Amino acid sequence: MQFDTPATTNPIDNLKVVGQPIHRIDGQLKTTGRAMYAYEWHDPNMSYAYGYPVGAAIAKGRITSMDVSAAKKAAGVLAVVTTLDIGERKKGRFNTAKLFGGDEVQHYHQAIAVVVAETFEQARAAASLVKVDYAEEKGAFDLGQAKDSAVKPDESQQPDTAVGDFDSAFRSAPVTVDASYTTPDQSHAMMEPHASIAAWNGDEVTVWTSSQMIDWWRSDLATTLDIDKEKIHLMSPFIGGGFGGKLFLRADAVLAVLGARAVKRPVKVALPRPFMMNNTTHRPATIQRIRIGAERDGKITAIAHESWSGDLPGGGLETAVNQTRLLYAGANRMTAMRLATLHLPEGNAMRAPGEAPGLMALEIAIDEIAEKVGIDPVQFRIVNDTQVDPEKPQRPFSQRNLVGCLTLGAERFGWRERGKPGSRRDGSWLVGMGVAVAFRNNLVLPSGARVKLDREGVVTVETDMTDIGTGSYTIIAQTAAEMMGVTIDKVAVQLGDSRFPVSAGSGGQFGANSSTSGVYAACVKLREAIAKKLGFNSEDIVFENGEVRSGNRSVPLAEAAGPDGLVGEDTIKWGELTETHQQSTFGAHFVEVGVDIATGESRIRRMLAVCAAGRILNPITARSQVIGAMTMGAGGALSEELAVDTRRGFFVNHDLASYEVAVHADIPHQEVIFMDETDPMSSPMKAKGVGELGLCGVAAAIANAVYNATGVRVRHYPLTLDKLIGGLPDVA
Repeated sequence: MQFDTPATTNPIDNLKVVGQPIHRIDGQLKTTGRAMYAYEWHDPNMSYAYGYPVGAAIAKGRITSMDVSAAKKAAGVLAVVTTLDIGERKKGRFNTAKLFGGDEVQHYHQAIAVVVAETFEQARAAASLVKVDYAEEKGAFDLGQAKDSAVKPDESQQPDTAVGDFDSAFRSAPVTVDASYTTPDQSHAMMEPHASIAAWNGDEVTVWTSSQMIDWWRSDLATTLDIDKEKIHLMSPFIGGGFGGKLFLRADAVLAVLGARAVKRPVKVALPRPFMMNNTTHRPATIQRIRIGAERDGKITAIAHESWSGDLPGGGLETAVNQTRLLYAGANRMTAMRLATLHLPEGNAMRAPGEAPGLMALEIAIDEIAEKVGIDPVQFRIVNDTQVDPEKPQRPFSQRNLVGCLTLGAERFGWRERGKPGSRRDGSWLVGMGVAVAFRNNLVLPSGARVKLDREGVVTVETDMTDIGTGSYTIIAQTAAEMMGVTIDKVAVQLGDSRFPVSAGSGGQFGANSSTSGVYAACVKLREAIAKKLGFNSEDIVFENGEVRSGNRSVPLAEAAGPDGLVGEDTIKWGELTETHQQSTFGAHFVEVGVDIATGESRIRRMLAVCAAGRILNPITARSQVIGAMTMGAGGALSEELAVDTRRGFFVNHDLASYEVAVHADIPHQEVIFMDETDPMSSPMKAKGVGELGLCGVAAAIANAVYNATGVRVRHYPLTLDKLIGGLPDVA
């Protein structure tokens, strides 16, 4: 199905199942432990061995020799496969650093060997016996030091934009802000480690893994192994957290496959926690400079956002200026991004890449200019709203209700009670409120599905779409149930298997909208097949209550399927609507904090998110996505930071004991409101993504609340107490 004209009335609009607060259909499997995650797959007929990785002890250089003799002699060891054994390999399309193969070391903890043994403990013990000699080379590990050598990347990364004359407009503006902000390296820190099981059958391999994107992994694994993609069967029905860290093929899958081939047995490999920080990907640090010029009435006349980030050679930008290109009005504009070469582990996608760190800076700067002008920060944002792409005014937004989010949020949160900085007290706590805008583009990818109707009237959906805890199983079931006129208990959903049609996968906030649209398209094909078999007029056909009707004829779906059943399969593809209209999601975050006047300890008291993100397919799963994202934003604001050893080039706090994510005690009351909105230009579902929108802006809202509480402006994340304590009011 080609989606190239706005959606009109269709069966989804009935909203008998779609849009309803239906609990997760996979919830019981997860709460009872019957949902099988990657490392848990078990076949009693298989004899599993265990692999343990060996990581490089340097950040840059070459391996000159490896002595694995002691490891091979250790108890229980079946094989040791080294990067030197397999030699140079082609790198997958989606990886910046190679995952395994050859003598070059590109970053610390790059996988250089896997020890396979009868038990996990034996493999781990033997891995410590591998001796490696290196020719170490000097690397760059400090973004601050590398900033001046950063370069403009090629135009494919869209590093720069310019509209009007920013320099002149900024010089002549009566009110200006010119400030720098920094965000640190951050880790996905998901609960489930990167883990895989591999089993060979002749020249074909089956891999059970934790992957957000089945087809991307399968393609890159085929490239790495230099085998036919059709020889790889990849499965990932349940994922224990990804946040972008499992978008791309990782070393655990490669090591499991190579280890299994070496020992001719199924092999399990789970990356140890330090490897999850240093061997996989992370959110890169940024240095950002923002300049804003405004008139006395608050209207922005000039806005510029520059950002510097770093990555390995061949890597990409952290696109922290993306939202600034679209979010606020202003005739004179400039954005620029520069990329420094750093030899840290690969920087790549982490929940809401670009907008998440970009809004951490931009939304503080907006508060700063609002204060200088003397306008309430909510009102300042409303004054500078735009209904068109400010860089391309001829291109309107398909839907944009940011003003509604801000207005409703301010009313519900009690924004009027917000006083001047440092003016509100509750015992020993200074109390403040903060606001920030949420913004994330509505991305879509082609997505396929197969829908089967059997003689029992059961509808089965097959697609390689994944569920990373986001509710994919449930919203896909709701889509099929709505389209086929059955209750949700009559729908079975099978996900995460490369034998199924290729879907959009889970990432970029594109998964829900794209994958349900693919199921919609497949259901249209199935409806057509049923109409053709029954001789019904497909123009007036109705699917309802487990039956199909046309005119005065009505046939149960089970009967329509017949003994052999019927199948519909299709892929949603996207036309030019994303070019003619800017499609984005919007929201407003409101936060109240308390800051201890003596210690500078910051505590979040309450949080509110108001989101405008098209049709909400399931308010329960959508709310869960948003409150999870808000929690992630709290961690990003107050505690999360990968500490870089700038001498040796690795992340020091590479475990969950010292990489401090938000915990239950950090998160009090959270409220989520969804605006009543549909977007016919986004998809047949008239929906958009919401999971990453819930993160964007949260950290800045917290930073702005801390400023309102204390009068101390912190521009460098995280907002640790050492950055506050020197500026707090005297204890009274």
